[in-house]
Amino acid sequence: MLLAIGIGNTSIKLGVFDGDSLVVTFHVASVIHRLSDEYALTILGLLKLKDISPVQITEAALWCTVPSIAPSFDDLLQRYFNVRPLVVAAGVKTGIKIRMDSPREVGADRISNAVAAHALYGGPVIIADMGTATTFDIVSREGDYLGGAIAPGIVMAAEALFTRPAQLYRVPLNAPKKAIGTNTVSAMQSGLIYGYVAMVEGLVARFQGELPVLAKVIATGGYAPLIMQETGVLSVYNPDLSLMGLRIISQINTG
Repeated sequence: MLLAIGIGNTSIKLGVFDGDSLVVTFHVASVIHRLSDEYALTILGLLKLKDISPVQITEAALWCTVPSIAPSFDDLLQRYFNVRPLVVAAGVKTGIKIRMDSPREVGADRISNAVAAHALYGGPVIIADMGTATTFDIVSREGDYLGGAIAPGIVMAAEALFTRPAQLYRVPLNAPKKAIGTNTVSAMQSGLIYGYVAMVEGLVARFQGELPVLAKVIATGGYAPLIMQETGVLSVYNPDLSLMGLRIISQINTG
């Protein structure tokens, strides 16, 4: 079995693959100061709930956007699972060509998303990953990573509203009945939800205009379902896209 791990800024996604099948997924909070033994205790406990023993894990692959956490996972995987993880980084075969001015600047999470999206849905394809930040990635029909865009995530934008202006406060991230808010809560909800939807629609329209043929748009990330309720530009939702990318990259590098 392959243990795939995506270490993000706020959460860590874990998935266990048996061959090509994703057997189970878990989410754990990213905590910079948590030790490898503490992460191991959590992960081993979660696996035990699904009757998966550490000896069944024969491979591991990970991407990480929080460099300070990566050593903890390298340590725990070697000590508790007896496997050395494949870390998505420069020099690792991915099956796609990165056509950026500086390829090393592309995050490993975005590369994993791009690999999976092209393998699963073909190309051209646009990936909208809506998490702590919102990233857009574009892959050509031939499998070339062309670039994309980076914007604040919807919660990041909301926190900026809550923490800076003295008279504003936290509101539920729900779409209001109308775009024209008639009170502070509905006005903030309109600006956050419909404003974010407009940003997604506007950027996707610009991407489509720069591509030779119409691209399929794949959504992933925890806040994608919220936005998909309000727009039709996002074709497919795949919450496990980056984990699937890790499986594909692992297969490419292990033969």
